Amino acid sequence: MLTAEIALDVLSRLRAAGCHAWIAGGWGVDALLGRETRAHSDLDLLHRFEEEPTVLAALNDFTESANFRPVRFVLTRPDGASLDLHPLHFTDDGSATQEADSTGGLFRYPVGCFVTGKIDGVTVPCLSVAQQLLFHEGYEPRPHDLADVAALRAAFGRP
Repeated sequence: MLTAEIALDVLSRLRAAGCHAWIAGGWGVDALLGRETRAHSDLDLLHRFEEEPTVLAALNDFTESANFRPVRFVLTRPDGASLDLHPLHFTDDGSATQEADSTGGLFRYPVGCFVTGKIDGVTVPCLSVAQQLLFHEGYEPRPHDLADVAALRAAFGRP
């Protein structure tokens, strides 16, 4: 499991190294809600593509365990901690894209989707409610995905 303590440690290390990273996925939902709603198996992190060498150096106790580039890659530690990293390409206006596949498909991140939430009372960078809801569409949701969407919709009055 990936605990709040590990998530905050990873973010702190990246920040200390000068890296920009935002939480998505289940921890991103919990950050928006300001409370932990369930156990998490990993931490989904978005990072600036050009900062990837510094990200990897800051997380040098993790080893790459899966490569799904250009879309994402996974780092793991012997203690079971797992990070799912998603490289973003930013434009001059502050929006970003992430490759969705190897054929030119893109995920789009509008400038307003980069917000903050809280994990254990600590302010953390994460994706907005709208972006989280958007990314929970277009696939067969698992039970925890349905619970995440329901929690966001209830807390933020989204139909």
